[in-house]
Amino acid sequence: MTGDEYILSILKKYEVPRGPESPAEQTAKHIAPKIQRWAGGWLSALSYSGAYAKQTAVHGVTDVDLFISLKPGMPGTMQKIYDELFTLAALHGWNPIRRHVGIGISKNDITLDLIPGRALAGDESYHDLYWLKSDSLRQTNLSLHIETAATSHRLREIQAIKIWRHIHRLDWPSLYLDCFVINALAGRSTDSLAHNVLHALDMIGEALETTCIVDPANPDNVLSLDATPEDKKNIAEQAKKSAAQQHWEDIIW
Repeated sequence: MTGDEYILSILKKYEVPRGPESPAEQTAKHIAPKIQRWAGGWLSALSYSGAYAKQTAVHGVTDVDLFISLKPGMPGTMQKIYDELFTLAALHGWNPIRRHVGIGISKNDITLDLIPGRALAGDESYHDLYWLKSDSLRQTNLSLHIETAATSHRLREIQAIKIWRHIHRLDWPSLYLDCFVINALAGRSTDSLAHNVLHALDMIGEALETTCIVDPANPDNVLSLDATPEDKKNIAEQAKKSAAQQHWEDIIW
């Protein structure tokens, strides 16, 4: 089995089934009415976002991301809205966990991230999100994040690095990871998956701690500040160890 074939088999192993009849979307549809009642007239739309929309989701981490777009003018701070959504999830027994920008829940063995955002008046493609780690507000465009991933032609490499992150329990926010991998592979062929994944690991080991990565939708959001120096060091050291392995079975499994 070639390196490319092996990595493709691992991507298949962690693949999240997609489509209207998939367990992920069926679970999202089941909880949607409860979210709609909670948001009331302030709800603008519910849509799939994040890794699920980018087709880089990893089963066992997050099966589907559900973006809750709220209308401009909804009262309260985004932190208050985030906390209220967390309370709603707890009341319904969804076992909520606070994540970087969303709330992780689990139902019927499916993991979901609920991501609340309040649209900006005048440009509702941009939203205010509550950033838990820095206890701050950020303005960004999740649709542009999806487009950036899709047009990069690096979805398989991103998913492979996300699986690697999951295996080694590394704390590395997904958008930061996506953008770092896209930048690391700029100009490289899209035909050699194994070589590209290995190159990405080399670059993580060499440059993660010193490279500035910004949000493609808003350069004021410095994504590389979302991981602590200690987290970056741990990620870089693991990347060096993995890249030094002789067999793919010892890098990703």
